[in-house]
Amino acid sequence: MAFAEASSSLHRPVPAGSTSGGSASGGPAAGGAAAGQTIAGAARTGGIGLKRALLALLLAAGLWLGGSQPVVAAMDYAKQVLIGADFRAADLRGVTFNLTNLRDADFHGADLRNASLFGAKLQDADMGEADLRDATLDSAVFNGTDLRNARLDDAFAFNTKFSNVLIEGADFTNVPLRGDALKALCAVASGTNPSSGRATRDTLGCG
Repeated sequence: MAFAEASSSLHRPVPAGSTSGGSASGGPAAGGAAAGQTIAGAARTGGIGLKRALLALLLAAGLWLGGSQPVVAAMDYAKQVLIGADFRAADLRGVTFNLTNLRDADFHGADLRNASLFGAKLQDADMGEADLRDATLDSAVFNGTDLRNARLDDAFAFNTKFSNVLIEGADFTNVPLRGDALKALCAVASGTNPSSGRATRDTLGCG
């Protein structure tokens, strides 16, 4: 079982500036060492603040007391080639994918709120049920992309290119779109988003 888990983790892309061991300056290892020193100092002074120091260590180690997955903090995957990358159901809030090749990538169910995908190539990517609220999608290429049941509320997508996309149940509330993009999307719009309860055609303002 341990071997299987280790093998599956190898398919996860590594953000720019990171090392495979996670010991780069400012990374998890450095944070854990700093928190360890804090705990040692608290013990020497009679344990004052020990509880707070222990919490700092847990956070530095990427753990969450409630058992949920830790947040991926401001990772940078800009200008990388991540064809077929596996980000399924990942927490990618605020992550940068500017000008990245993400063809055939799996973002199904991923949390991409406030992420930046400026100029990203997303041909044939699976973004079904992804949360793209407040994301930056300007100049990104969605060709053959699966956006079914995705949330795109308040995303920035004025120069985004859409062609042959699947958008059944997608929510485009308050998304600025060029006239040609809006026309292409309205031609295939259908369904209702299961999360917001809004009809796709209504969120696009299709006549």
